[in-house]
Amino acid sequence: MSITKTILFSGLFILFFSYIGYGILSWILVKIKRLLSGPAKPLPSFTPPVALVIAAYNEAAVIRGKIENTLALNYPPDLLDIIFITDGSTDGTPDIIREYPSIQLLHEPARRGKTAALNRAMEQVTAPVVIFCDANTLLNRDAIINITRHYSDPLTGGVAGEKKVMAGNGAESTEGVYWKYESALKRIDAALYSVVGAAGELFSIRRELYRPVEPEVILDDFIISLRANMSGYRIAYEPGAYAMEAPSASIPEEYKRKVRIAAGGFQSIVMLAPLLNIFRYGLLSFQYTGHRVLRWTLAPLSLVLVLVANIILVAQQAGGVYTLLLILQICFYAASALGYLLALRKRKVKLLYIPFYFSFMNLAVFHGFFRFIRKRQSAVWVKAERAPATQRI
Repeated sequence: MSITKTILFSGLFILFFSYIGYGILSWILVKIKRLLSGPAKPLPSFTPPVALVIAAYNEAAVIRGKIENTLALNYPPDLLDIIFITDGSTDGTPDIIREYPSIQLLHEPARRGKTAALNRAMEQVTAPVVIFCDANTLLNRDAIINITRHYSDPLTGGVAGEKKVMAGNGAESTEGVYWKYESALKRIDAALYSVVGAAGELFSIRRELYRPVEPEVILDDFIISLRANMSGYRIAYEPGAYAMEAPSASIPEEYKRKVRIAAGGFQSIVMLAPLLNIFRYGLLSFQYTGHRVLRWTLAPLSLVLVLVANIILVAQQAGGVYTLLLILQICFYAASALGYLLALRKRKVKLLYIPFYFSFMNLAVFHGFFRFIRKRQSAVWVKAERAPATQRI
């Protein structure tokens, strides 16, 4: 087989495994695990003291709704400390929070980023269980009680909640389709061993496992949860605890967010390099590489290599199957471009969701990579604009 064909088929395999094969293989392994060990036992009720830490930067427009949602959560009030940290906010967010005496407010005028804010907030936390969530999300009423029951297992170091994107009016709500797919993978990951990287919208950790995060870190939630994994603990997944969030306000806003996540992903790969050692971390390393690392590295690169190799093979008249494959790629990218044009016009066409968002995410990865190597991605707290949503808890 020629080098060009090897590149083509290797790239196709990497793409298949990254987005489909990993999930299928993990699902099969979960089935085998359950056959050998039997079904998981129900978790008992467990209500330890909890600190709910909420970072809020210039969230005056939504902060009252967030506070009311938080105060309505189903958990014993004497076991729940609510901490809002609003460092750098200039729109009156701290003044609104001060109207609620049961809430602890931490505020400094200086804006040093979300990571620095969380480190400072954790200095005030005494509860053994900490839950982090964003100011622009709403939690379901039983979110905390559903999270804490996982801590009855001493090997559980953290719990990832589920992110749900509210229905929006524009094509930017395609984001919700992606998160449904991600949530399904997280269920499989948790059943196999551990969630690999919690989402900052809602995640929890044992206080004893929290280590101050370097101020330059972009994806604090990802680093915090995986460092708990590296300490020998698993991260559980709790779909019964979810954070509802409006979709991005526009395609450019969503792209900006994806680029930042990609830049943070490359930063995380460097910082968490020991996790790539499968001889040391075993199953965790397999999950981390299969679910996360490949999507930020070899998968986007394979898209380019597969297309270029395919064009070369067709030019060399290698055979009809290569011509068909090239036509399919052209159609896929044409559908992506059409989906993008319709998205800019706030039109939703379900048939174009997958090619559009797939290409959109991978383009953001390339942009994020160049931003990372040029060190142009700041870790300073960036507030994303969100669209009006039509769905509520």
